[in-house]
Amino acid sequence: MTSHAAWFLAIRPKTLPAAMAPVAVGSAFAAADGSFAPLPALAALAGALLLQIGANLANDYFDCVKRVDGAERLGPLRVAASGLISLPRLRLGTALTFGLALLVGLYLVRLGGWPILAIGLAAVLAALGYSGGPAPLAALGLGDLFVFAFFGPAGVCGTYYVQARALTASVAIAALPVGALITAILVVNNLRDIAGDARAGRRTLAVILGPAGARLQYALLVLGSYAAPIALLARGDAGPRVLLPLASLPLAARLIRAVYREEGRALNRVLAGSALLALLFSVLLAAGVAW
Repeated sequence: MTSHAAWFLAIRPKTLPAAMAPVAVGSAFAAADGSFAPLPALAALAGALLLQIGANLANDYFDCVKRVDGAERLGPLRVAASGLISLPRLRLGTALTFGLALLVGLYLVRLGGWPILAIGLAAVLAALGYSGGPAPLAALGLGDLFVFAFFGPAGVCGTYYVQARALTASVAIAALPVGALITAILVVNNLRDIAGDARAGRRTLAVILGPAGARLQYALLVLGSYAAPIALLARGDAGPRVLLPLASLPLAARLIRAVYREEGRALNRVLAGSALLALLFSVLLAAGVAW
């Protein structure tokens, strides 16, 4: 594998739509309110992507250092553990990525002030602390909570705030399904790795809840997301087009059925499907709000 291919693998491009979804929804609400600002929206997108890439690189690095991933790993190949990228180079790449994210963040802080500064610093610390440090968030069962917070309320509301310089209840409601569906991706990942994580002493929420509890958590996150468009319509915050995300319900039903039937590597297909669902739901919600 070439060096470029190894780095492409390291950034995990299939995870990047998860960073794009909150920006799309937040920007759609800004457009609907007449507050859409292209440059802040692009900066929010760039910052979100850089944070996601930095988190992926840091996760690869720390999991190798802590020897979390063994030969029996069921997920995609890790570049550090497989020797494709050395630890010093991966550490440098991680630092440069977060450095670029901070530079973009300075512009966003200039627009949004201390709330954006707080969100940005917390996002970097959470990305590093997910797998790193003496008490990684993932090992304490807190990964799901932080993924929900940063991909949902922080991502959607932060994107809207740097454009509109305000927040509304409708934006906060719309942030909930985005965070829930992206958290559902992590739930499938942790359900797949439940045996390996337990052996490594990594107490993810899936390990704590057990397979049955993790599957129930997934179903509740996915199904609960569809309450948000209905709530937005009932409140009068948007027109009937806000119900467009309900068109993704057949995919959601297939994924819930699959998560209860599949185990091990077979869950990788559910993982990919969950990422597609999160993106599809968010795009339909954004279109329903801005159209």
